[in-house]
Amino acid sequence: MVLFNYSNHTIKGEKMNKLFKCSACNYIHEGEEAPDVCPKCGAPKEKFVELDKEAVKKVYSSDRTNDIHMEIIALATTIQELALEGIELDLDPPCVKVFENALDEAWVIKQRSKAEIEGHVGKGKW
Repeated sequence: MVLFNYSNHTIKGEKMNKLFKCSACNYIHEGEEAPDVCPKCGAPKEKFVELDKEAVKKVYSSDRTNDIHMEIIALATTIQELALEGIELDLDPPCVKVFENALDEAWVIKQRSKAEIEGHVGKGKW
């Protein structure tokens, strides 16, 4: 299965729009042309640069992966909140130890996904 096709500007069979990046704040606009004003920072249309096909591919192909990482971070945060509640309830030492381990493991999970997102941004995959 072809995920990205340069000739017709599609990814996974879906047509991709042009993408424009604000050079003032890095906001990315999707459409046939840049907006008159950046919705993030208010910069004028002249501050937008159209992304080339390679950059567009990176943005579209990483969109879902970045969403998954953000969801993992949210779930790990929920685990941390539940673990803290379990620690506070202090049923018995083995139970508290399980919650303490969950708290530590959730921190690691969050940091891995945050680091991966940071790596994506550094490579133009945002």
